[in-house]
Amino acid sequence: MLFSIICGGFGFIYGIHFLTQEIEKSHNQNRKTKDGTTDSNKVDGLAYSALLKNELLGAGIEKVQDPQSEDRRLQPSTPAKRSLFSYSLSTKRSLPEEDGNSVSPYSLSPVSSNSQKLLRSPRKPTRKISKIPFKVLDAPELQDDFYLNLVDWSSLNVLSVGLGTCVYLWSACTSQVTRLCDLSVEGDSVTSVGWSERGNLVAVGTHKGYVQIWDAAAGKKLSVLEGHTARVGALAWNADQLSSGSRDRIILQRDIRAPPLQSERRLQGHRQEVCGLKWSTDHQLLASGGNDNKLLVWNHSSVLPVQQYTEHLAAVKAIAWSPHQHGLLASGGGTADRCIRFWNTLTGQPLQCTDTGSQVCNLAWSKHTNELVSTHGYSQNQILVWKYPSLTQVAKLTGHSYRVLYLAMSPDGEAIVTGAGDETLRFWNVFSKMRSTKESVSVLNLFTRIR
Repeated sequence: MLFSIICGGFGFIYGIHFLTQEIEKSHNQNRKTKDGTTDSNKVDGLAYSALLKNELLGAGIEKVQDPQSEDRRLQPSTPAKRSLFSYSLSTKRSLPEEDGNSVSPYSLSPVSSNSQKLLRSPRKPTRKISKIPFKVLDAPELQDDFYLNLVDWSSLNVLSVGLGTCVYLWSACTSQVTRLCDLSVEGDSVTSVGWSERGNLVAVGTHKGYVQIWDAAAGKKLSVLEGHTARVGALAWNADQLSSGSRDRIILQRDIRAPPLQSERRLQGHRQEVCGLKWSTDHQLLASGGNDNKLLVWNHSSVLPVQQYTEHLAAVKAIAWSPHQHGLLASGGGTADRCIRFWNTLTGQPLQCTDTGSQVCNLAWSKHTNELVSTHGYSQNQILVWKYPSLTQVAKLTGHSYRVLYLAMSPDGEAIVTGAGDETLRFWNVFSKMRSTKESVSVLNLFTRIR
C-alpha cells in the first residue's frame, strides 16, 4: 500500500511506503506449537519421572524444578526409612490444615501425599517471544548512521521517523500517516527526533545544528533553538526541559517555556560527538555517551559531570536507566567494544559486564519486568532480550539485513520497533505487562482431568 503525500506547488511526490507483512497462519501456528510443545513436554516428563520415583522408590518429591534452570535434576526430600513388610500400630492422622496443603485423611487418591502435592504444585508458564515481527513498514531514506537517533514512540502511541529531509508521523492506533515537516526548503536534513513526555511536542534536530519544536497535533512549528555549530544527533526531554547533544561536543539544556538564552546551560565534558542522551526515571540525572568512548553523568546543579566512566573501548550511544532499581544505568559500546556494562550511579561503582559479540546500538529496559532489550550492528545485526541481573538471553531476533541502529518502545511497554539501514521498520512483541498467573494445564494434572 502506498501512501503518497503531494507537496503542492513543486509537483514532487514525497512518499513513505508502509508494507505490512502478513504472517502466514500455518507457519506461525506451526512455529508456536513447536516452541510451546517442547518446553511443555520437558515439564511433563520431569513430573512423570518424579511421580514414579515417589510411588516406586519412596522419594519425597513435591515440586518439579524449572527445566530451563542450570540444575535440571529432580531434588527429592530425604525419604523416611522404612522396612518392607513391616508392621506397626496405626498412628492418629492429622486433620487437614486450613491452608489446604495437608492431605485429607479421608482421601481416596491412589497416590501418596507427596505425589498429590507434586501434582497440585503450580507450573511456571512458558515464556514465548515470537521471532517474527508482527508488522514491517518500509521507510525509504532511513539513514545508516550510527550517530543519529531517527525513531521515537510517543506516550500517545504515535511513531515519529526522520527520513531524509522529512519527519513523518504514524499512528499505531489508526495507521494514519502524516508528514510533519520538510527541511529541504531550508537546505537541511533530519538528524534526530524526540517526543516530549506528554506526547504533544516533537523536537527535531537538524544537520545544521538547529533544534525545532513542533506541535504534532496542529502540525505547527513553535520555535527554533540555536546554539549548536554542528549536527544535533541526540535529544532527551525532562518535563519541559530539552537536552540536545551535538557533533560540536556540547550538550545544551534549555527550558522551552523560557527564552533560550535565559534558561540555557552548556555542558562540556566530551571530546568528540555526543551520540547518546538519557534522563534518569526520577528526572535527577542525565547520562551522556560520546564518540570519545566516555559515559558521563550530570546533575542539575553543576555544569561539570559528577561521574565519568571510561571502561568502554568504543563510542557509547546505547544508554538506558533502569525503572526498577534506583541509580542503575546500562550502557553499550560500539564495534571495538561490543560490551553492555552496568553501573551503580549512587556509588559510582561498575557492576556486571557482558560481551555481546556485536556493536551495541541501543538499549531499553522493560517497563514491567527486570529485563532489557539490546539492538546490534556489525556483525550480527540482531536483537537480544536479556534477564537482569543474571544476563541470560531470553530471545534472539533476526531479520534486519543492516545494523539495527534505531529502537523505540510502545507506550504500554509490550512492543518495540526497530529500524535499520535496510530501510525497514520492524515491530516485535517482546515484553509482557504482567507475569501470567494462570496455571498451565498438564496431562499429568489428575485433579483437573479426573472426576
